[in-house]
Amino acid sequence: MTATYTFDVFSSLDGFGSYNADGDWGGYWGKQGPEFLSRRLAQYRDDTRLVLGANTFRQFLEYLGPITQESEASDPVNTRMKYLPTTVVSSTLEGPADWPDATIASGDAVEIVARLKEDSEVPLRSHGSLSLNRTLMAAGLVDRVQVTVFPVITGHTGTDPIFRGAADFDLELIEARTLDGHTQELIYRPTLHGRVAHE
Repeated sequence: MTATYTFDVFSSLDGFGSYNADGDWGGYWGKQGPEFLSRRLAQYRDDTRLVLGANTFRQFLEYLGPITQESEASDPVNTRMKYLPTTVVSSTLEGPADWPDATIASGDAVEIVARLKEDSEVPLRSHGSLSLNRTLMAAGLVDRVQVTVFPVITGHTGTDPIFRGAADFDLELIEARTLDGHTQELIYRPTLHGRVAHE
């Protein structure tokens, strides 16, 4: 039985994954609340392997690098993410990485993740890593797309359109919830559009 792979991403309502230096939003666009933070911690509490692309991993090194297990009380979600076993798919990074439990996997991303799905005894979860996950979705390796939509529009400051350049997909909504009265968590099962018709 293959491991489940979840592409987990944060988004503004207009589909951006982040914002530029002119944006003064702060982390989570300043919209995090207790329900959101509790939900995030619960999702990362169980045994999981993170799968990250090189750019996202560099951001993790920069922003999460100073976090230690002793700082968990003030930042439990990011602390938990840092200490999960992590596979970094990259043709540019070289190990060893300055990370508690990271493996640098060089080569074809589709082959690497297909092998991980076969071999892993725990679910796989990827946060961000947009280009990597668009490639994996096109290859049929993403089982769930989890989009957390924050109640903001970033028309002037938004960067990194999440699905720009992605293939066409039909999405089956398998779970939806509202957190803190304003943030939407949507979990979909993606299927390449037209796949059945062409098989």
